[in-house]
Amino acid sequence: MDAITIKNLDVVFGDQPQKALSLLNEGKTRQEIIEQTGLVVGVDNVTMSVKEGEICVLMGLSGSGKSSLLRAVNGLNPVTRGSLQVKDGDSQVELSSCDANTLRHLRTHRVSMVFQKFALMPWLTVLDNVAFGLEMLGMPKTQRREKAREQLAMVELSDWENKYPHELSGGMQQRVGLARAFAMDTDILLMDEPFSALDPLIRAQLQDELISLQKKLNKTILFVSHDLDEALKIGNNIAIMESGKLIQHGKPEQIVLAPENDYVKDFVAHTNPLNVLKGRSLMQPVSQLEREAARLQICPVQKVWVEERDSKLYLDDKTSLTLIDWRDDKVNLDDISHQSVVIASPDIGMREAIKLKQLSGQPILLVENGELVGVLDDNDFYSGLLGKHKAA
Repeated sequence: MDAITIKNLDVVFGDQPQKALSLLNEGKTRQEIIEQTGLVVGVDNVTMSVKEGEICVLMGLSGSGKSSLLRAVNGLNPVTRGSLQVKDGDSQVELSSCDANTLRHLRTHRVSMVFQKFALMPWLTVLDNVAFGLEMLGMPKTQRREKAREQLAMVELSDWENKYPHELSGGMQQRVGLARAFAMDTDILLMDEPFSALDPLIRAQLQDELISLQKKLNKTILFVSHDLDEALKIGNNIAIMESGKLIQHGKPEQIVLAPENDYVKDFVAHTNPLNVLKGRSLMQPVSQLEREAARLQICPVQKVWVEERDSKLYLDDKTSLTLIDWRDDKVNLDDISHQSVVIASPDIGMREAIKLKQLSGQPILLVENGELVGVLDDNDFYSGLLGKHKAA
């Protein structure tokens, strides 16, 4: 189900926004509208949705409208025209027409925000900063501090609860901001370039922590970033904006492999393929493997064959290798050796696939719906790194 539903949304900054809407209807550009009226079109006719449990990354150059769109989701930027609905239980709240009490309810129970500049209160301890939103809800001190401690433990800052923000590094301060947002236990998190002020090492660490936390908490996250590699790393979907318009919205791999125009093409030109390419785009399809009846040769050099029977794969009896199914949650890296042939999903990421190939030394078998669909070997990885991969 969609957690956020946006239809034909316009956000205009300035008095008498109707003037700008009339010019938009005439097909005028954002710059022409500024010159004629002094009004700024922050969001221009955007239609998109964000599903529950999804991380959607809004991208674009400065002034593209990504933060303007993000701030419309919690009412910080009022809707000028169109529809913006936020899921609240089994119903949808329309931001363009809801009253102040409903908006307050959304901000305290459904939507939290993590800011770029941390926004911590310097006179409060780390613990009380995390508990601040709960205090605004009227939660008793003992209860809110207990809940805040749970969130600090989650971001590994339990030992710092009695410190003040100035005693923490930038990365630690941002983790306090994350803990504060998670403490509110809202369904939706809005994150406005939360890691951009941090050095690259801390930034990468917090990206990993966010991905790990998301696996546990399964929040709906709308994340603003100007860093494509960051977007490719954390996003289930990416929305690229320019001059207030939504240019392309889709899966990371789709954005990189099939840009819809030159703006998107330039945007993704220098992306790191390790962060986006999946096995499906790298693999040698099963139709290209040598076949003998039900047997398929997966490694011509070592003459390794597999056979498909009853929707299962079996290795040739003559080999000492063992099949390991990486899709099994009980399997970990320690289970894989040079005696292993790994089975994985076609949606496996390139970085993860290279690691499995390094450990096993054997081609990786990509299986979908019980059928072998392709094989990943060294040449396929080289093609991906050199930009010679194919569209999925």
